[in-house]
Amino acid sequence: MSPRTGRPKSDNPRGKQLGVRLDNKELEKLDAVAEHFRETRVASIRRGIEKLYSEIKK
Repeated sequence: MSPRTGRPKSDNPRGKQLGVRLDNKELEKLDAVAEHFRETRVASIRRGIEKLYSEIKK
């Protein structure tokens, strides 16, 4: 039997999808943050969520 091919399974799959509507100013701000930290838009959003979540846990 041949070995399985394809991507390995993730320990924490991201199966949920969320759509967001942003105006031009908000998108420019998101792009500026992502460029500053040299990360994707999604990584910036996830980091923002973690930062806000840590603030409410204090």
